[in-house]
Amino acid sequence: MRIRKIKTVKDLIGVVNEAGFLPFFCSSVEGFSLEDHVSDSAWYRGSVHGRVIWDAWEWKGEVLRSRELIYGKFFGGKAGFISKEWFPDFCNYRRDGYDFDARFEDGLANYKDKGVADYLEENGAALTRKIKDDLNYKKGGNKGFETVITRLQMQTYVVPVNYEYSVRKSGQEFGWGNCRYDLAEKYWGKKLCTSAYKRDPDESLELMIRHLGKILPNVGEEEIGRFLK
Repeated sequence: MRIRKIKTVKDLIGVVNEAGFLPFFCSSVEGFSLEDHVSDSAWYRGSVHGRVIWDAWEWKGEVLRSRELIYGKFFGGKAGFISKEWFPDFCNYRRDGYDFDARFEDGLANYKDKGVADYLEENGAALTRKIKDDLNYKKGGNKGFETVITRLQMQTYVVPVNYEYSVRKSGQEFGWGNCRYDLAEKYWGKKLCTSAYKRDPDESLELMIRHLGKILPNVGEEEIGRFLK
């Protein structure tokens, strides 16, 4: 597959639906990211009155609100996109057969991860700042929120569902946008997240490796495997 120049959110959706996976920034697989193929006009252009001018940065919110693509920190703790076709196998492999409660009961998730998962279960989708305030992630309180929320995304239990901006009294938006998170099953539906559970997790990995091997013919299976882990 030759990835065409990505100029619009429609281009991005088309590329991810064909490739199945696409990191946002340069990744461990050389030349395989949105950053590598985005049009200069859609990349970061600074800020005006505190509002970031970066079309590609806005696309992640657009595809989440439209439910066109899954987005989150999935690749080595860094952000990227996954198509709805491949997200079930990605979940199956990353979760290794566990729903979150079973993972916690078997001692494979810590109490901070459990705290965030339970909070979203009880309260629904919530902004980062709200979660951190309510769970006491502040000076003198709990530490390591970014580590926790990244791990939960890497395991596919928690996903971003929107990015919302702070608004000045004038009505002008500013900043980078605050992420709203939810449990993957609650936003994307249990069927999408668990429909590959009938397969062994290693079978899901093999299917993803074979698929990406066709997309990236010059990249070896071992390198693709590392990318997916």
